[in-house]
Amino acid sequence: MKTAACLFSGFLLFTTMAAHAAGADAPAVAKPDLAKGGELAGKVCFTCHTTDGSRGTATYPILQGQHADYLIKQLHEFKSGKRKGTVMPGMAAPLSEDDIRNVAAFYASKTAKPGAAHHKDLVALGPKVYRGGIPDRNIAACAACHSPDGAGIPVQYPRIGGQQAEYVASQLTEFRSGYRANNPVMAAVAAKMNDQEIKAVADYVAGLH
Repeated sequence: MKTAACLFSGFLLFTTMAAHAAGADAPAVAKPDLAKGGELAGKVCFTCHTTDGSRGTATYPILQGQHADYLIKQLHEFKSGKRKGTVMPGMAAPLSEDDIRNVAAFYASKTAKPGAAHHKDLVALGPKVYRGGIPDRNIAACAACHSPDGAGIPVQYPRIGGQQAEYVASQLTEFRSGYRANNPVMAAVAAKMNDQEIKAVADYVAGLH
């Protein structure tokens, strides 16, 4: 029994040392370079998103304050073709891993400016769907994933508080139609929403902060 215990202890010591050695040999990931990210934003991204990711054309998303991990995921998926688009796949295609990490960190470092809802006729429906969902049609509350104030969850669920209402509505419509297929959860939720509910939620989200 003692021999077996010694052998087991030796095996554990060996595997622990091997794991540490493997970790020591793994290349360190360079920290994002905000200056290079800002340079890329100013040369490439500014046409649609403005240089600092603030409020440009309403059909394009505000990138200020967006989670860097989420932006990295979306750029990778545009680049791979997992996420479709008329413009972004071509824009993402030539970006290197460093480019993606740098520009995502640059936009994430900015502070998003507050937005506002505009449609008074939708003022009751928007928060109702966002905060409580529609239980009788199994539509989950948006706040469950995007948080009550729209802050979101890094990687999977973006910060949507203050986002352009037109952009949010277009993305929900694309999820509903199946055109945007890079998030099965969102596709399932949007598939059950009608045009009025999509418009109401998008308008409500625009005023969240």
